[in-house]
Amino acid sequence: MRVRALLLSLLIVVSNPGYAGLFGDKEARRQIADQQALISDLFTRITRLEEVLDNQALLNFHTQIEALRQDINKLRGQIEVLVNENELTQKRQRDFYIDLDSRLRRIEQPDSPAMSGSPVPSDIAGAESDAPPPVAAVDASAASVATTEAAENGAYEAAYDLFKAGNYQGAITRFQNFLTSYPASRFAPSALYWIGNAYYALRDFDNAIETQRNLIKAFPDSAKAPDALLNIASSQREMNKIVTSKRTLENLIARYPASDAADKARQRLANRK
Repeated sequence: MRVRALLLSLLIVVSNPGYAGLFGDKEARRQIADQQALISDLFTRITRLEEVLDNQALLNFHTQIEALRQDINKLRGQIEVLVNENELTQKRQRDFYIDLDSRLRRIEQPDSPAMSGSPVPSDIAGAESDAPPPVAAVDASAASVATTEAAENGAYEAAYDLFKAGNYQGAITRFQNFLTSYPASRFAPSALYWIGNAYYALRDFDNAIETQRNLIKAFPDSAKAPDALLNIASSQREMNKIVTSKRTLENLIARYPASDAADKARQRLANRK
């Protein structure tokens, strides 16, 4: 704009009759005409330059908006992961204490003759099928179960630590190995869920959707099934499948209306209106 003002001032000066008096009439008119043509050309070029700059500014602004949108989606996904992580931790703690209490009760067996100190009647002393197992056998069995569970928990924790550290590809491999080693584990639904989330974090939305669908198909009653549907909807939204994502959220609400994931689905649908 400053250049435009300077050119305008110059145009006024060269158009001034006093300036033209410095030359002969014909020469002055020719000089003025040439300078006016030059200034007019400069005006045109400046106008084009300003239009280009304005378009570039709009493009930069759009790029910044898109970058912010991606950051918001990433933060939203991280919040979702943290919420699910907290719920999983609480559930695992409850399961651990319930399982521990159950195992201790089996070992202690307070009502059995062997533990109460009462003599065993002679007519059933040799009945092997009715007699309680020796304490040593109970302890060995409990130790074997504890060792297996410790290995299972350790394998799951190792995979989950990789996920928390952001090593999503490594977490996928570890969780898949975990499912191969412990297909009947109570952590199997969670392992599938975190594999799907790892694919989501890697922006591999096709595999994220496929993994979460496998979870829902194999464990429809799992507490992770509603969260899996929510992750599917998020993946579909990232793929710009807006209508499909909306249908998935509606399906989530219909199938698991009392779940926390359903509450989030209702909120997302309300925000889209």
